[in-house]
Amino acid sequence: MDAINVFPVADGDTGTNLCLTFEAAVAALPANGAEPTAAEALRAMARAALLGARGNSGTILAEYLRGMAHGLADEVDEVDGADGADEGEHGDAAGGPSGALPRALRSGASAAYAAVAHPVEGTMLTVAAAAADAAEAGGDPAVAAYEALAATPGRLAALARAGVVDAGGLGLTALLTALWAALGERVPQEPPAGTAAGASPVPCPAPRPAGAVPPGHGSPQAPFHPEFEVMYLLETGDPKAVDALRDRLDPLGDSLVIGGGEGLWSVHVHVADAGAAVEAGLAAGHPYRIRITHLPSAQEGTESAAPCEAAEPVREPAAGGRAVVAVVPGEGLAALCRQAGAGVLPAAEAVQQDALLAAVRATGAAEVALLPNGTELHPVAARAAEAARAAGIRCAVIPTRAAVQGLAALAVHQPERRFDEDVVTMTSAAGATRYGEVTVAERQSWTTAGVCQAGDVLGLVEGDVALIGSETAQVATDVLGRMLAAGGELVTLVVGAEAPAGLAAALEQYVRTSHLAVDTVVYEGRQREAQLLIGVE
Repeated sequence: MDAINVFPVADGDTGTNLCLTFEAAVAALPANGAEPTAAEALRAMARAALLGARGNSGTILAEYLRGMAHGLADEVDEVDGADGADEGEHGDAAGGPSGALPRALRSGASAAYAAVAHPVEGTMLTVAAAAADAAEAGGDPAVAAYEALAATPGRLAALARAGVVDAGGLGLTALLTALWAALGERVPQEPPAGTAAGASPVPCPAPRPAGAVPPGHGSPQAPFHPEFEVMYLLETGDPKAVDALRDRLDPLGDSLVIGGGEGLWSVHVHVADAGAAVEAGLAAGHPYRIRITHLPSAQEGTESAAPCEAAEPVREPAAGGRAVVAVVPGEGLAALCRQAGAGVLPAAEAVQQDALLAAVRATGAAEVALLPNGTELHPVAARAAEAARAAGIRCAVIPTRAAVQGLAALAVHQPERRFDEDVVTMTSAAGATRYGEVTVAERQSWTTAGVCQAGDVLGLVEGDVALIGSETAQVATDVLGRMLAAGGELVTLVVGAEAPAGLAAALEQYVRTSHLAVDTVVYEGRQREAQLLIGVE
């Protein structure tokens, strides 16, 4: 399945993700000899699959199992209410094909379709629907799944170009075949091969202009480059918040799948801005188990390129090696980053794409990780990285939204790793770092915490004003307390040029006495824009 994985992204992990997700589901079954009913087993498996879902296919599979569990529970309730009058041909409505199975398969297929923001035919969704149709008609769902799988190249251009069936569909077909066999039914003996012979060819679509946005995703003016797969679990008791999250994530990227219920949801999306996807989750509830994975670009996934598309010209790479370029707001931070081996660019200069591109070129490296260290710099950093790639430099933007996130990313940078692995590790470290800031208001202004006056001390958490006060030490302590309320292992304090004397020592003492298991590191950043930068990992 990994070998034929070409849609939605040719990242070669569909089989692995399905296997790991289903293994998590199976691990939830009792191992002490207890025999749960079919409904109880499916409920336990569905919950565990939701918690352990991996990738796009795993998230869909988890929701498919959850739908099956609901369908089976509904069928059992109906049978109990009718005193067993609707028992299946095997004498057990909870297990017989003529009883619960059609209901469970239909409910599973419906749940999977509903979880995907933009369902695409020729995928595991199509296989799920075909199996449900066959079961409801009294036919063989396993055979129907195989037939639907063999036809997937005729329904999806990416599969036809690569000459393979859908990897997720193949996984679901294997699962349905096992289920059918477990019910004592005959299963197909010769599944279709990876290449579907006789599949109807699908004409290649007209080439999309460089940077164009797929239909229904993002604004027509903004280029769309899904660089990251973002997944997290979301706790929220408000279903409307989940609907709002879906609306917020949809224009940010593609492959959006949100499944779950009863207060817990699994979120999956491919985006260009991983930070924005996580921020959307924070607005909807409590996201945790956040996983950010770098996706292969078109240049990295040349093995899946369509034969009918013109190949990109091969460009000479840069001199060699790998480098990191960090945007920094102060000389102290610049010295710290240089000491760690990174090239630096002052924040005031980074607003110019040419300046960022020049800094990338100046490294002389063939591979460069770019740390913008500010949300407002992400668009210009993305354009600079695009220009660098056009010049033959492999460049990736780590979605750091603050300097402390850049420090966290730089701390785990290892040039001896594969570039993709290094980018993923740095991105994960940045995403696991909450950031705060203490600064002084320059003028009267409306904020999320109320109206501030010139000279007021402002405490910001994740970019939003959370506190307005008069003393830096008190505001800083309150901000740090709020940030540590969600837990943490390491506090990073970056002291600005205008910070009052003794501020860092007072905050270190606060952490030591109030949060015993948390370590603190202090850097002299000498930045003038903020008295203090705070990071909590």
